[in-house]
Amino acid sequence: MTGKTSTLRMRAYILLFLLFNPCNPCNLWIPSTLNAQEPITLQRAIAVALEQGDMARAAVATRDAARYRHRSFLSRQLPQLSLGGMVPSYNRSIIQVLQPDGTTLFRPQDQTNASLTMTLTQQLPVTGGDLFFSSSLARVSVTGQNSFRSYSSTPFTVGLRQNLFRPNTVGWDRREDGVRSELDERTFLEAREDVAIQTVNLFFDVYAARVALETATRNAAVNDTLYTLNKGRYEVGRIGENDLLQSELALLRSRTNLDGARLEYDRAAAALRMALNMAIEAPLEVTIDAQVPTFEADTARAVAEALKNRASLSDVELQDVQARRRITEARLSQGIGATVQASYGYNATGDQLSNAYNDLLEARQFSLSLQVPLWQWGARKESVQAAEADRDRVASTARNTIKQTTQEAHFAALQLSQARRGLALSAKADTVGEKRFEVAYNRYLIGRITIDNLYLAQNEKDAARTQFVQALRNYWQAHYRLRRLTLYDFEAGQIIQ
Repeated sequence: MTGKTSTLRMRAYILLFLLFNPCNPCNLWIPSTLNAQEPITLQRAIAVALEQGDMARAAVATRDAARYRHRSFLSRQLPQLSLGGMVPSYNRSIIQVLQPDGTTLFRPQDQTNASLTMTLTQQLPVTGGDLFFSSSLARVSVTGQNSFRSYSSTPFTVGLRQNLFRPNTVGWDRREDGVRSELDERTFLEAREDVAIQTVNLFFDVYAARVALETATRNAAVNDTLYTLNKGRYEVGRIGENDLLQSELALLRSRTNLDGARLEYDRAAAALRMALNMAIEAPLEVTIDAQVPTFEADTARAVAEALKNRASLSDVELQDVQARRRITEARLSQGIGATVQASYGYNATGDQLSNAYNDLLEARQFSLSLQVPLWQWGARKESVQAAEADRDRVASTARNTIKQTTQEAHFAALQLSQARRGLALSAKADTVGEKRFEVAYNRYLIGRITIDNLYLAQNEKDAARTQFVQALRNYWQAHYRLRRLTLYDFEAGQIIQ
């Protein structure tokens, strides 16, 4: 029996060497298909997600649509050239015809009208009016008893249409578009940072699942060896049946954990592949460097950049512009108003087309229309009060947004520093937990400690490794969250663009 015990002990020492050897394949166990390509780092995964991920592409499409809308708005502020008219309008009917003696007779008539007008218009952002230039040509052709043909031309007309005592919608539209354009750009940058944060979570899901799988593989091997060793000890009476059963139960649990870890790894890897827009069967291996950037994020700088760059502040500014616009519209839209329209040009007429451009005469037009509300039952006053109340709401929301943005940026910078310190402590705890388990395992092999103490050391080792992976996740989450909340890259020292 002594020879058999020595043989078992030797086998245990050999397995121990294999388990703790850095080149041991169990310590690096991952599906063999993942070795087909270079490991993907966190930064590379984020770059791929931003380049070809569906969420990033959706953000780009949203930004492009906003840019095209902005360009469309600016294009509409430029002179607009249009052509319109009737080509032709035909009418055949019996009409009343006044006779020289004053009587009226009904006569059949065929009449054809045709006209073309080319107009160049320009909106005036300062006043909100329209300046226009136009040129037109018209022809009337009548057949029947009193048949004739006539041409009328207006080679040149310049005119102005201007509302008085009314809101300048053109000017307000320009203000809103300028703020909205800035808001759209900042929203796009924040959406990209959201993609980065999502990729960090998915990446560490895979990394944590891989570490859990490696740990489960290792624990299953260790518990299998311990169960074999304890069966030999039980046979020679060195341990009781309770210890043997406890060892067998630990082995069964470790095998169950191994199966669950494999499934979780496959699920996490599939989610990361989907985020990176990779084929479902594409090989995937992740790797991470425990070294993290050492820059310090100043809280005052974080707050200043957040207040300067955040999309929420642009949204508050847009709401303020819209609130002030509603007040102006409520005050002016329902009050006294007027519309001025004036034009000056030349026109002529003739029975031939060439004659329609000879002997041009001046053509002048001026009109002033008034709109004077006499009694509105207080509707205008109440509309103004409603708009002012809405402006107060926007002002309160703005103050709260500024406070919240300030607080978020301040604590995001502090959280990054705390996460770096926590990572250093977790790395040390991981090293200590690994060493403690190694010592406990050796002492158990020579019978110096109980199996309960060994399993306690194993659990603490696994917990320390899990906490280290979580600390890595926490750091990179805090890193990219600070970028998202400030739109500022503290590592590079520049605004994110």
